[in-house]
Amino acid sequence: MPVADVRQTVDLRILETTDLHVHLHPYDYYADCPNPDFGLSRLAELVDRARVESGNTLLFDNGDFLQGTPVGDYFAYDMGLREGDLHPVMEAMNAMRYDAITIGNHEFNYGLEFLEKSLARADFSVVSSNIARALGATPRADQMLVKPYSLLKRHVRDRIGLMHELTIGVLGVAPPQIMTWERQQLQGRLQVRDMVESVSAWVPEMREAGADLVILLAHTGIGPLRHTLGMENAVIPLARIEGVDVVLSGHTHQVFPSRAFADIPSVDVERGTIAGKPAVMSGFFGSHLGVIDLAMQRDGGVWRVVNHHVETRALRDASMNFPQVAAERSQPMRSPKVRKIVERAHDAVLASIRQPIGQCQTPINSFFVYLGKSASTALVAQAQKSFVAERLDAAHAHLPILSAISPSKAGGLGGARNFTNIAAGQLTLRSIADLYVYPNKVAASRLTGAQIALWLERSASAFNQIHPDVQDQPLMNPAFPGYNFEIIYGLHYDIDLTQPARYAFDGTEIDPAHSRIRNLRFNGAPLDPEAEFVLCTNSFRAQGAGCFPGAEPATICFENPNIVRDVLREHIEREDELRIDADSPFRLLPIEGASVVLRTAPAALDHLRLIEGYAPEVLGADKKGFLRLRLTLT
Repeated sequence: MPVADVRQTVDLRILETTDLHVHLHPYDYYADCPNPDFGLSRLAELVDRARVESGNTLLFDNGDFLQGTPVGDYFAYDMGLREGDLHPVMEAMNAMRYDAITIGNHEFNYGLEFLEKSLARADFSVVSSNIARALGATPRADQMLVKPYSLLKRHVRDRIGLMHELTIGVLGVAPPQIMTWERQQLQGRLQVRDMVESVSAWVPEMREAGADLVILLAHTGIGPLRHTLGMENAVIPLARIEGVDVVLSGHTHQVFPSRAFADIPSVDVERGTIAGKPAVMSGFFGSHLGVIDLAMQRDGGVWRVVNHHVETRALRDASMNFPQVAAERSQPMRSPKVRKIVERAHDAVLASIRQPIGQCQTPINSFFVYLGKSASTALVAQAQKSFVAERLDAAHAHLPILSAISPSKAGGLGGARNFTNIAAGQLTLRSIADLYVYPNKVAASRLTGAQIALWLERSASAFNQIHPDVQDQPLMNPAFPGYNFEIIYGLHYDIDLTQPARYAFDGTEIDPAHSRIRNLRFNGAPLDPEAEFVLCTNSFRAQGAGCFPGAEPATICFENPNIVRDVLREHIEREDELRIDADSPFRLLPIEGASVVLRTAPAALDHLRLIEGYAPEVLGADKKGFLRLRLTLT
């Protein structure tokens, strides 16, 4: 679109990072090797380049920066933060000169006190408009955890070199499910409003206070078109709110604009808009930098967006050898300082995670977890069950104990490296982190056999429906997150993939008449739907995350402050040599004339004997680096 008056036209660049999850260094701590595709220190170089290219630039982070790697755990659990300490994430962000950030759901994993200490020395605004210490009669009357919004005064240069003052309003939101996922940490201490309700209330005040442009830091994904109270992925309804000019999104670890969203009404992947507003989502772990370029024109004293361009820049595609011309544009390079900060933290963490804790002569991996052949999930299930069994109260000790676990790392959006892969021999603290990524606490639920069966139906929606006499059908539903693929150890069951799934990938029930679980047995006998069980799981799942039938606070019968990784460590350390019962609790039923394609890690080639019953054939690697295996289901 042509701009009529260059004298009043300002070009403004907005940069976004999101879902960093403490990936500061380009390093895979689980595999203990470099990974140049991720990391804030490398992303800082892309930020430097973007600032060189544009004189008027703002940098924001969209949340989930505090937890996700052994770096986060080291500073939360091993080192800790005292009053006044500077967390390396904040130190790096200060060095990069962020303008504002918002809070994601994973910021609360280590507790409210740790979060507050981490934020205390931020040199930029921290905003969240729907997280409150106490709710008032209206959103504006809430007692907020941090500022609901910030007004940033910035002097910007127009296209002919004249200076103007812009007031840029920034507000943030996060999913209200925080209060379910982190109930143990936050109950009675925080409350969370619906995101659309909060933004709708605060934007008018921001405009009244003089905001020329309103940028929404929305730690939420692109989901349903219509607003429902308390929805988790609300980008589309949020973008429709009058007065919001730009949406920066995240939470779901996806990239926007991309063809993945091409068929959604209100979403234009060519123009990079949602409900007509420029929007971006920049992946995860520092994989991408989101870039929105705005042309703003003043008309009658009011600044309006008259043109825009949206893109994401991937580290994987970036050459870091660009001319050092920042000094000519009064933009000092920040990345060298960031590298020094990150390397100090990196060295301390490496020394910690390489501590030996035990021995295991069996390789532990998650390459074939969707076929039930997974020593990684079997080991966590064993540790959970032993821990809970030793501590159950008398009211539940008579009940049989089962253990449910989903893989922490099973490919998906994390890529072909995102699998647990621990060689036989010495186990270290790194091994524990590789086995279980999240700082979830141990919990257990009291469920009936009927609820257990529905739990498995929910998990079985991870698979596509497979048709007889059709070759090379994709086995897995790519929309289904691997961390919701629950395996229940202590049972035996079959999965009939000729049948449609009862549940959608997000847990919504499609049709109660659909059923994939067959021959569900406990101790060799059909599972009694009326019988009661203690199902070991984690705090996140037991509170209701993932929409598993029966998983809710009312059914929790055991909670413990120990995180699952500590339970794993204790389990490994008390064994002279760890033994893992990795027999699969389930099998995929034969389907006449059918074959499927499983995407897994290239390293799985050395372990194909584990799935020889499926007669695996190697089809090579796909464009994302996954190994493709043809499996026969007959």
